[in-house]
Amino acid sequence: MPRGSKAKYTAEQKRKAAHIEAGYEAKGVPKEEAEARAWATVNKQSGGGERAGGSGQHTPASEKAAARQSSARRAVASREGHARNSKVSLSTQTKDSLLKEARVKNIRGRSTMSKQELIEALRKAG
Repeated sequence: MPRGSKAKYTAEQKRKAAHIEAGYEAKGVPKEEAEARAWATVNKQSGGGERAGGSGQHTPASEKAAARQSSARRAVASREGHARNSKVSLSTQTKDSLLKEARVKNIRGRSTMSKQELIEALRKAG
């Protein structure tokens, strides 16, 4: 028998699994194997148990948008209201992110610059 409780599955998912299992058994697959394949198919199609707290829960688009917005607000707060190209803001970034910005602004010699040199070059590039 497949592992795990089936309590978090909807009635529709349980019916679907039973139907798939019956199909496999009709083809001569052993009962335990048929049941395991049926539940694997249901999980593949629907993402697992769909009741609250079950696996396969998908975050609604509205919640994702709110999370992105919240993340952006926290990012701004972490820069303490300083402009993106201010010295304070630039100094809180990693050297990799400074290199990416320098690449976008096509700053020559960026690959050999230190973090402080990158900060100064980015401030001058505006």
